[in-house]
Amino acid sequence: MATNMRGLTQFIADIRGARVRDLEEKRINKEMANIRKKFKDGNLDGYQKKKYVAKVLYTYILGYKVDVGHMEAVNLISSPKYSEKQIGYLAVTLLMHENSDFLRLVVNSIRKDLDENNEINNCLALHAIANVGGTEMAEALCEDVHRLLISPTSQSMVKKKAALTLLRLYRKHPNVIPAAEWALRIVAIMDDADLGVVLCVTTLVMALAQDHLEPYAVCYQKAVDRLYRLVVEHEYSATYAYYKVPSPWLQVKLLRLLQYYPPSDDPAIRMTLHQVLETIMNNSAEQSRNMQHNNAQRAVLFEAIGLAIHLDTNSPLVSTAAVLLARFISSKETNVRYLGLDTLAHLAARADSLEAIKMHQAHVILSLRDRDISVRRRALDLLYSMCDVDNSEVIVGELLQYLKVADYALREELVLKIAVLTEKYASSYRWYVDTILELISAAGDHVGDEVWYRVVQIITNTKTCKHMPPGLSSNGSSYVLGEYGHLIANEEGHSPIEQLQVLHTKSQFCTAPTRSLLLTTYIKWVNVFPEIKPQLINIFERYRHVLDSELQQRACEFYALASRDPPFPPRESALLSRLNKKHGATEDKRTWVHGGRDVNQDREATKAKRSLTVDKSTNGSIPSAGVSDVLSSLQGLDLSGPSNVTSPTSMASTVLSKPTIAPHVVVGANVDRWFEKLTYSNEGVLYEDVQIQVGIKSRYQGHIGQLAVYMGNKVSAPLTSFTTKVDVDDPEALSITFAKMPATTVAPRSQSQQILHVECKKVFTTPPIMTISFLAGSHQTIALRLPVVLTKFIEPVILGPLDFFERWRIIGGPPREAQSVFPINLTSGGELDRDKQQHVISGQKFSILPDVDPSTNNFVGAGVLHTSIDGKVGCLLRLEPNRDAKLCRITVRSTSEDVVGEVKKLIQKPLSADAAS
Repeated sequence: MATNMRGLTQFIADIRGARVRDLEEKRINKEMANIRKKFKDGNLDGYQKKKYVAKVLYTYILGYKVDVGHMEAVNLISSPKYSEKQIGYLAVTLLMHENSDFLRLVVNSIRKDLDENNEINNCLALHAIANVGGTEMAEALCEDVHRLLISPTSQSMVKKKAALTLLRLYRKHPNVIPAAEWALRIVAIMDDADLGVVLCVTTLVMALAQDHLEPYAVCYQKAVDRLYRLVVEHEYSATYAYYKVPSPWLQVKLLRLLQYYPPSDDPAIRMTLHQVLETIMNNSAEQSRNMQHNNAQRAVLFEAIGLAIHLDTNSPLVSTAAVLLARFISSKETNVRYLGLDTLAHLAARADSLEAIKMHQAHVILSLRDRDISVRRRALDLLYSMCDVDNSEVIVGELLQYLKVADYALREELVLKIAVLTEKYASSYRWYVDTILELISAAGDHVGDEVWYRVVQIITNTKTCKHMPPGLSSNGSSYVLGEYGHLIANEEGHSPIEQLQVLHTKSQFCTAPTRSLLLTTYIKWVNVFPEIKPQLINIFERYRHVLDSELQQRACEFYALASRDPPFPPRESALLSRLNKKHGATEDKRTWVHGGRDVNQDREATKAKRSLTVDKSTNGSIPSAGVSDVLSSLQGLDLSGPSNVTSPTSMASTVLSKPTIAPHVVVGANVDRWFEKLTYSNEGVLYEDVQIQVGIKSRYQGHIGQLAVYMGNKVSAPLTSFTTKVDVDDPEALSITFAKMPATTVAPRSQSQQILHVECKKVFTTPPIMTISFLAGSHQTIALRLPVVLTKFIEPVILGPLDFFERWRIIGGPPREAQSVFPINLTSGGELDRDKQQHVISGQKFSILPDVDPSTNNFVGAGVLHTSIDGKVGCLLRLEPNRDAKLCRITVRSTSEDVVGEVKKLIQKPLSADAAS
């Protein structure tokens, strides 16, 4: 640039040639005066503006204050020439702060550059937003940055810079960015073919997901799929292989992102993730001579171990990880030792058993004397986390010995951790007090008030310490002796007068609050030790004439005081509170803290966690039931209970239980009709538009079912970033899992099949919701009700007239009966549509029993509902259509009052004339 502007080149040469600072300042002042004159006169072309603004920038970079060139820089941004626009943007980012008034003048120019189909102009504008980006600029331009990020026409370089710009704006002004609303569209870019784009977007998602976990939950499946393709299938270009390690930065970020969420309950995702972690650990077993390769491999390995610990501390992967970590903590490389100790501390903080870690206790203690302070700090954290009842005395003793030679930067934290461990694992109160006194004696000024507060608190609450603690501070000694000095008064060296001398000789070196506490101790001794009462009175007399009003008032009133201070109530330890404050919040919010599994369990109790729904007892087999079991399920009924007839509800108004994750369920005449038909059919179309067709095939046996969902791409372009997710309203009643990881792309004019395993555990009323999202020019999201209804798990039963009516009578009326009358349509000939009625009843898995009802127009059915938890539930129905009145009465009786209303609704809905219209 300088070679094209001779004036700038000469100016720089003059500055560099100045021998003293005075000559340099003289040359700069002369140039600034000339520039002011040129700017004031005006009539400058683009080249001249660029040259003079460049001189102003060079002067500013040298550290001189400049007060010219701002308006000219704003004008240069609008120039069509790249060199002039570049200087304008550079001047804006260097000379203007985020609250500068000049920034309001460049917003429109920046927006124009963002809207252009020019990669260079887009990047210049994004750079300016990221470097300056105040509140006003973020509010005005965040939508444009987001549009560039999600636009299918944006170049990869632009997408990367847009993602990082949006990240910068979110970190500075999180309230301006509607992160939850943009979740699905941003996460969809994690399927981009360019790994550089994926890396930048993953960095953005990591920041957004920490504050908006639920909206960004769909990123979990995306991260697992990308890791599988990178690690197992080696799907990456050679450009993104760093010393034969596929994009280690992306792997680390994806593995860290997965730790923000509880383990997935989908067995396909868990199996895929297990394969990824196992591959990473196997790859790390082979060490290379190339240091860069080892560093990249270990970076991925340590993050993978952290994820394995997060998923399940009892898995074989964690056992393998423990062996690897034991090797790393004895490595010759400082960084490896540091990471090994830190990851072992993570394992100790989450594991059920510490036996595997205790095997290396001696080496961890040796690490306290490592030459690097960071390693020593991690060793301290690990000892703190691995301490329990069995090794507490050894660890506390070693920490006390190390305290005498520890760095000053570590002593305060070390004192707090020794105090916490001593209190937490004390085998006796005497050992606790002796240890704390040794701690106070060794630590000196590094002992905070919280430590002796806690000692006094425990002594006061337990009343077990009967020996004088000479090493305690003046505050602690005065309080303890005031409360329990009489217990040691008969021991040698602890007579009342000797106790008074120990305390009062220190009074002249104490602060006013400590002297006040000493006076309180003396008034307690007035009645307890009458032999030293004269000496105490003399002390009060002297304090009556001090200038401090508090001390003077106490001395004057203590003759009248006879009550003693009450013992401290039990409360939360101030030591733990202070120790936890030392681990301040960072950008990457840690999912665990030091201190063992119990501490982390208390911490995790406040977080909502999803329960696993995998039933391992069935082993994939479908049980069968005999007819005798089916018939016996209607016997032995308890007819007591309140009356409760369930009324039918509108299925079209169903919405997701978490509207922040997905939009409302797609409804409409065709969608409702397709759904209702599939409630009594095994296959058919569930949804169709100009882009996609969703079809269903299903089969059920007992409480187990299987759905095949076919996703058909009807357009000539692929559907990318294809994601499917199933939400169940009541996971304890209904379980749905994918058989394998769904594909992320549907090719043009082709189908993709996904298999779902279904299990009915208890009675449920709300069908599951499948959310489909994909990219087809723009981001599309469809939420559909799956035709998984209660009657799918009914098995038809054949009963004779006597058996049927006997069970009908035993069940009785409400609340085990639901009945309603609804309008029906007749055929074109004015007759009852018996074929439709028979198809609906048999499609709902009821057997139609002939020769049971005297009227040939009526339908009688029987079936048994299968559930894995509640067992088998018998259900009977009777349908009575009336051709003349165009009405139909349905009656359902069941051994479970929760079943009757749902069954009645599912059969009545497709037969009702109102629903058909």
